[in-house]
Amino acid sequence: MKDNPFQFSPSVWIVPAFLIATIWGIFILDQACYLHLLDFGIKPRTLFGLIGVFCSPFLHADFNHIANNSLPLFTLSMALIYFYREQSLKVLLFGIVCSGFLTWCIGRDSIHVGASGLIYVLVSFLFFKGFITKYYRLMALSFTIVLIYGGMIWYVFPQPEIANVPQNISWEGHLSGLIVGVFLALYYKTPQYKKPAFYDWQQPNFDPKEDEFMQHFDENGNFAPKPKPEILEEPLEQFQPQIIYHFKKESEPS
Repeated sequence: MKDNPFQFSPSVWIVPAFLIATIWGIFILDQACYLHLLDFGIKPRTLFGLIGVFCSPFLHADFNHIANNSLPLFTLSMALIYFYREQSLKVLLFGIVCSGFLTWCIGRDSIHVGASGLIYVLVSFLFFKGFITKYYRLMALSFTIVLIYGGMIWYVFPQPEIANVPQNISWEGHLSGLIVGVFLALYYKTPQYKKPAFYDWQQPNFDPKEDEFMQHFDENGNFAPKPKPEILEEPLEQFQPQIIYHFKKESEPS
C-alpha cells in the first residue's frame, strides 16, 4: 500500500458543492414561489410522511436553519469523500434513508425537516470509524471531529432544558443520525492501513536471520553476541635493508 492512501481529486469538493447548491436551490425556489415544500417533510408514522425520508434533508424552515447546516454539511462530506472514498456514496445514501426512516419511527407528531440528521450521520461515522481502523491519520480526524463538533452531543437528548435546546429542534432526527452513523461505521469495512515503513525491520520482506544486528540475539530474544572471528596473523618476513652506494668522481681542477 502507498505511504499516503488518501488522494485529493476534484470530486472531494465537487460533490459537496453540488449537494449544497441543490439544497440552496430548493430553498430559494420554495421561498420565491411559495411552494410550501415543507409539507413533504417527515411526518412520523403516517404513510404520506414516508416521502420525507427522502426529501427532508433538502428542506429547511428558514434562512438561519439552512445557513447553520450548510457549512458543517460541506466540510464533513468533503472529509468523508477524501478519507473514505469507496464508502462515501453508500454512507450518504443510506445515511439519508436510514436516519430518515428511524426519525419517522420515533419522531414526535410534527414535521421534521433539515439536513441536520445527515450531519449527525457524518459526525458519528467519521468519529467512530477512525478509532475502529486504528490508523493514526483517521484517529487524528476523529479527535478533530470531537474538538469541532463535540458540543453537538447535547442536541440528541429529548429534554431540551438540559442543553438549552429550543423546542422546535428535532432531537429525534439528531439521535437517529447518530445511531445510523455508528451502525455504518461498524458495517462498512476499510483497508488495513499501515504506517509508512521507515526502517528495514518494518519492510514486509524483512528476514531477521539475515540481519546482522538480529544475529546477536538468540531464539528467546536474549542478547548473545556472536564471537568475533579469529584473525590469523602471518609472521612478518625479516626485513633486510638494502644499501646502494653511488660513487661520484671528483671533478678535476682546471
